Amino acid sequence: MELWVGKMAYAFRSEGAWTYVPCHYGKSRLPVRGPRRSLERPYGVVLGGTETFGKFVSVPFAAGLEARTGLRMVNLGVVNAGFDAYLGDSTVLEIAARAEICVVQVMGAQNLTNRYYQVHPRRNDRLIRVQPLLRTQFCEVDFTEFNFTRHLLQGLQQVSLRRFERVAEELRAVWLRRMGELLAALPKRRVLLWFADHAPPPATVSAASDLTADPLLVDRGMIEAVRPLVSDYLEVLTEAAEPEGRGLDPLDLPVARCLPGPAAHRRAADAIAGLLSRH
Repeated sequence: MELWVGKMAYAFRSEGAWTYVPCHYGKSRLPVRGPRRSLERPYGVVLGGTETFGKFVSVPFAAGLEARTGLRMVNLGVVNAGFDAYLGDSTVLEIAARAEICVVQVMGAQNLTNRYYQVHPRRNDRLIRVQPLLRTQFCEVDFTEFNFTRHLLQGLQQVSLRRFERVAEELRAVWLRRMGELLAALPKRRVLLWFADHAPPPATVSAASDLTADPLLVDRGMIEAVRPLVSDYLEVLTEAAEPEGRGLDPLDLPVARCLPGPAAHRRAADAIAGLLSRH
């Protein structure tokens, strides 16, 4: 099973042994991790994709961070989110801007609207339009076969590595711009979190050659470029682990095993809490 298929599945399949209680705040249409929390200040927020949401985990790192610090944490993680989901939602940005601290997970570059294709404004992994520029550069490709961004990029890479690199470079440039826009809308205290099973690859090595490792197409050079825009930066490395709980649909197991498990979320909560205690 290709990874993109699993990513499509785990947003909609059975929830296993837990109830995520997805919720919305105010006029926001983003389905974030519940239960709904009070927005009476003080509070902190976390922004990020599936890992931050805590798919297949009963206690995501946001909840663990709250238990360790006593600061109410609002989990604004969204399954398959990219920066566009947040930048297009004024309600969520306002909630984040009023927080005492905001933890931002490093998300991949594939789920961003760019010169080559347009993504769904909330479900950023979904492809909704292929731009004429991409059709011109890949005229031999039947784009009706693609509904998701990762699958599209995998297809383009198989057709032509050289032409694919142009798309990858565009995505990296857009990632830098959108990350800057998002961080500028957040409170002064911002923590950037790398939460993955590997460290950021060196900028001298093309991250475009690997379309399975998340966050997609992001390298250390990109992290260093945005590092001055945040208060702190943390790397929490995860590892393969047996999914938590019972009753998980067997078709979900391969994807669940690729996501951070309970131990990884505990390490992330410990690392962020330790960082806050030093301040």
